[in-house]
Amino acid sequence: MKAIATLLLAATTLSAAPSTNVKWETSLQAAQARAKAEHKVIFMDVWAGWCGWCLKLQKDTFPSQAAEAALAKVVPLTIKTQEVNGSPTKDNHFERDYKVDGYPTLLILDANGKEISRQPGYLPPQQFASWINAHAKAD
Repeated sequence: MKAIATLLLAATTLSAAPSTNVKWETSLQAAQARAKAEHKVIFMDVWAGWCGWCLKLQKDTFPSQAAEAALAKVVPLTIKTQEVNGSPTKDNHFERDYKVDGYPTLLILDANGKEISRQPGYLPPQQFASWINAHAKAD
């Protein structure tokens, strides 16, 4: 029984993980340091564990060839602000800090964390890549 629970937990964790060929940051501080060092902007995905569109973005869009090519030009940052049951995570303050009022909320930030662009909601791979590419330049 324990083995089944472990496998289910692993499968759930993997299904919510962003694409595997891209190095995702999980803290704004790490993303900012990397953005400054690499002279890139930050792409921040703000999502909730209960959000179907968020999971679709992570499952279908981020792993696509177009999205992975675009994400290589920025510093990707994933921020989960709510658990599956709606309870807040340690990163819940990002909802307030960046005025998140829906999920997913996709943001482009400069290396200091200042918002450059915002895209609310799901984007299919080509549209996502176009949006990232339009903003993927040194800040």
